[in-house]
Order: sequence, then structure tokens, then C-alpha cells
Amino acid sequence: MRVAVLGAGVMGAGMVRSLRRAGHDVAVWNRTPAKAADLASVGAVPAPDVTAAVTGADAVISMLFDAEATLAVKADLTAALADGAVWIQSATVGVAGIGAVAEGVPAIVDAPVLGTRKPADDGTLVVLASGDPALLERCRPVFDAIGSRTVVAGDTVGPASALKLACNSWVALAMAGIGQSVQLARALGVDPRLFLSAIDGGPTGMPYAQVKGQAVLAGDYATSFAVDGVVKDVGLMVDAAAQVGFPTGLLDALRALYAEASAAGHGDADMAAVAESFRR
Repeated sequence: MRVAVLGAGVMGAGMVRSLRRAGHDVAVWNRTPAKAADLASVGAVPAPDVTAAVTGADAVISMLFDAEATLAVKADLTAALADGAVWIQSATVGVAGIGAVAEGVPAIVDAPVLGTRKPADDGTLVVLASGDPALLERCRPVFDAIGSRTVVAGDTVGPASALKLACNSWVALAMAGIGQSVQLARALGVDPRLFLSAIDGGPTGMPYAQVKGQAVLAGDYATSFAVDGVVKDVGLMVDAAAQVGFPTGLLDALRALYAEASAAGHGDADMAAVAESFRR
């Protein structure tokens, strides 16, 4: 297939590399042209604008920061989208956001992904997909290239974006809990490595705790999922929860923690930097 990827950040760039490994022809556009140009080394074709990237594509993946950035390219994208081509919307834009993005676009699927830098690079993301079953089937070669599996959330646009918020709420909560536990051990005069050792292999332990806990111990916040991205996503969770009368107390606390880390200068750092919000 010929695939256009709009957005060459951490996730978009990883998708491009995975698509190329699977043998797809890939055009890539990014608002900062240098990021798209860097992907020429794997055989992707940098495009000067959205129209050039999308023209002739069988599928278009949008992997931009938020709904605002996605809506900014919508007119050019849809104008250049060929008959029979599919728009695969993979950014985390929230429930209201996907409604605005998909409005008036018949050939669009809702397909956010779970995973960060390494899964994107390795082609092992989990694709959360919803939309017209015929369109989803048409996207299967793309999903297979970028992901290890696809979870179908429904046959309309929207459920996949809702599921993404639920999944990311768990990730944000888990990371905040890991950071809190490491820093609490430190504050109480206990070697925080003992916390990771105590839960390792037990029913309350998980590989994620070991990976992120070690990052906190080392102060290594090389970005896989940036703090500012978490702040944006938790804000979308709060908005969606409020719309259905779901209590937002824990989400509000999470947003405050990540926002504090951002205000302290860690906005572009990995979400593990939320641990700095517990350092006194």
C-alpha cells in the first residue's frame, strides 16, 4: 500500500519505520520539515505539505499532538483523499475531539494506539480501532505493520477514542503510583530499590513498575511519552468524564501532579518525571 503519515514525532516516526519494514511505500509530512526529512534514511518520501503527502495514498495516518492540530490539517487532507482511500486517525484527541475530526468524513476510522517509543519503532503497538467494518478491514495491512494486535472497540467512530482514554488513565495512574512509592521510600529513609525488589514477581508487581522505577531511581527521563502529553490526555479524560457524570476526583489529582512536573520544567521529559512532584 501507499501510506501517508502526518506527524513525524516519536510515535509517527516509529510508525513510518514499521511501515517501511513491512514493505509499504510511505510519504511523510511534519510541520517541522527536518523531522520528515530524517525519515528519508529508511526510504520514506518527505512531503512539502499535507496535500502532497496525501495525494495518491491508499491510507492516511494522522498522528498529531491533539484535536486542534488534527483539525488544522483536515481540510487539506480530505480534499486530497482519493476515492477508496481511508483516513486512519491515530492521535489521542478525546471523545469530543474525534467527533469534530470525523464530522463530514465518510472514509475515516478511529484508531488510536497503545505504546510509546519502542513499540512504535518495533511495530508492536496495540491498535484500538472502531468504525465501519469494511473500512477497518481495508486498514488491516497498516494495522498489522504498526501493531502486534488490534482491539476492535465498535463499528462506529468514537468507541476506540473512549477506550484510549480509559487505557491512558491506567497508565498515568500507574506511573504516578510508581513515582510516589519510590519517593516515599526515600523520604522514610528506606532504600527505594527495596520497593522494586519487594514487588518484583509478586501479584502486585508488573514489568512496567521495574522499567519505570529504575528510570526514576536513575533520574533518567529520556522521553517515550512526554509529561505535557499526559497533561493533555488527562484533561481529555476529565472532560469526557464530566460529560457523563463520572466522578473526576482522582483524575483531577493526576492532572495536578503531572502539571506540577511540567511547571517544574519537565514538560518535554518522559512521564516518569512525575516522580519529581513527590520530591521535597
